[in-house]
Amino acid sequence: MTSATQRAIALLILANLLASFSDVSLKILDGNVPTFQYVFIRQLLSTLLLLPFWLKLPKQQRYQGCCKIAFTRAQVILIGSACAMVAITYLPLATANAMFYVGPLMMLPLSLVLLKEPPPLAKVIATVIGFMGVLLVLRPSHFHWAAIVGLGSALGMALGNILIRRLPQEQPLVSTLFWTGVMTLPVSLIIAIAQWQPITLTQVGWIMAINLFVLGYHALAVIAYKEVNAGKIALAEYSGLVFVTLFGVMWFDEIPDAITFAGILLIVIPMMPLPWQRLRGLLFHKATAAEKPTL
Repeated sequence: MTSATQRAIALLILANLLASFSDVSLKILDGNVPTFQYVFIRQLLSTLLLLPFWLKLPKQQRYQGCCKIAFTRAQVILIGSACAMVAITYLPLATANAMFYVGPLMMLPLSLVLLKEPPPLAKVIATVIGFMGVLLVLRPSHFHWAAIVGLGSALGMALGNILIRRLPQEQPLVSTLFWTGVMTLPVSLIIAIAQWQPITLTQVGWIMAINLFVLGYHALAVIAYKEVNAGKIALAEYSGLVFVTLFGVMWFDEIPDAITFAGILLIVIPMMPLPWQRLRGLLFHKATAAEKPTL
């Protein structure tokens, strides 16, 4: 493993640690801020943070993220963010994050329907195994309605990623993020007004912390994936599930049972970009070498 790969893996693990702190911060809010009021405030703060960077873009690039597809994607992200808040508030951190990891699994059927991209057999098998894991996590004896809401967040994540494919390749990332924030503000504000309530500066501080943690995750992830091929380091993305499980045990006394843990493994393991073919070839080579008689 090269030093560049090691550095990229370290950056990606740190990025997922920040994302886990974001989930912990949201858990600490404990649903005391109405869902869409939280989403509105978070998106407003995010937009204000991005505004100086957006203003530095050349004028012809500033409005590249302002289109119908971007608007649709923004509303999908809006709903997904609301679902994520509900799931983290009412579910153990490990269970909620297991639901979020269903997003990549959902992208397979969505790509087939929306992009007409037939998936390879290996991905179909991985998706079936992953959804078996979902059934274990959502088993009737431990069913909670917030788990279905968590699946809504995963669906929003998957649709948002699919719609990225429809955006122009040359569109700057800052412009995409800025307009996504701007386009979520009107709808989230309209919905939030009905349940608007006074909030404390401490709650605003936690929402700002969530924004900073998420932005830190995206910044470190971009640096890591620019340095090294994604296939070499993407496995580090799953460190996030380890972190939230540990934090759930340490700070919220959330200890997953064996069946839930098995379900989480079935969701995550099929998506891990492990070089199975190369590993199988290596093991076969070693076994063959071991069988050769010594002179």
